[in-house]
Amino acid sequence: MSGFDPYSIVRKPVVSEKSYKLIDEGVYTFVVADSATKVDVRRAIEFLFDVNVTDVNTLVRKGKKKRNRKNGTWSSSSDKKHAMVRLASGQKIDMFEK
Repeated sequence: MSGFDPYSIVRKPVVSEKSYKLIDEGVYTFVVADSATKVDVRRAIEFLFDVNVTDVNTLVRKGKKKRNRKNGTWSSSSDKKHAMVRLASGQKIDMFEK
């Protein structure tokens, strides 16, 4: 696997109330690189956590707009790509366990 770096694909886990509810269904949510494909995400998760991935859904969360009150200009935070990964039944990622 030359050129494949799973640590640059998977950035961080998403820690929210909604993502923790999905864990009960076997779905884990991660922030991934903007250029990552579903196949890249699947290979990276399987390599990093030694699990079998059955399904990958991706979405791009648009950055929030903010107004600078001092001079009235607008700026926005960068967009983030999220991947929701479904694991094979009976498998789990231990770092998400409560």
